[in-house]
Amino acid sequence: MARIGMVNYINTAPIYEVWKEQTLPADWQVIEGQPSLLNRLLAADQIDMGFVSSYAYAAAPERYRILSDLSISATGPVGSVFLFSILQPEAMDNCSVLLTRQSDTSVYLVKIILEEFFRVRPRYTVGDVYGSEEMTTGISAVLAIGDDALRLRTHGRYPVQLDLGEIWHQATGLPFVFSVCAVQETFLAREPDTARAIRQMLIECRRQGTLRMAEICDRVARRIPMDCEACSQYLRGIEHDLSPVKILALERFFQYLVDRGEAPAEVLPLKFFD
Repeated sequence: MARIGMVNYINTAPIYEVWKEQTLPADWQVIEGQPSLLNRLLAADQIDMGFVSSYAYAAAPERYRILSDLSISATGPVGSVFLFSILQPEAMDNCSVLLTRQSDTSVYLVKIILEEFFRVRPRYTVGDVYGSEEMTTGISAVLAIGDDALRLRTHGRYPVQLDLGEIWHQATGLPFVFSVCAVQETFLAREPDTARAIRQMLIECRRQGTLRMAEICDRVARRIPMDCEACSQYLRGIEHDLSPVKILALERFFQYLVDRGEAPAEVLPLKFFD
């Protein structure tokens, strides 16, 4: 059995919608979930590989490898990882920031952006950021990702909307890699050919998804809901490769984590599986 984690946001649609159409081996099992859930499943050996938060790899680099040329990333605005705020970031010192439960990478990224780039020290809480007025009472800013962020963008409650991919790009000149496709070292030791076949299928689905973007947008836009044009614009800003400059960006992010004591030094150099 190969247990494969797949993010259930529409940012994976150019790969996953094509994947679901394929005739796959019966022992390839897909488990869908939010990034934070897939992180926990990977850490608990309940999935063998899959798209997880970049931080999941950084937290235990001795246990995993990164599948080459696969990611969920953006060069500039990502469109679905936002800090929604009633204040400009420079004014957020000692203010309350509500962090989503759904992602680890974005939580660490927003802390780097606020604390290292803007030099403020907010007070953080964790909770549900969409659909709960009670949770956001007295909160100055909310970190939301994925489909929640797409929905909150249309609300008028937060006049300041900071795209974290855009802020990172402005500060570093680099893309940001929100998610990698990580694989257990123990699984590679048992099933290297299976891991290679799954990686190749993901690459092929990505190729087909790029060619069929209009059809895929028409299929998934209603989940938010958003119109097809907005969905197309959003998905074309999401990138699923892991080019050399994105590897450099991943290393830069991990170095911040190491320097801040939030990841072990052994996270670098990165380990890949081709």
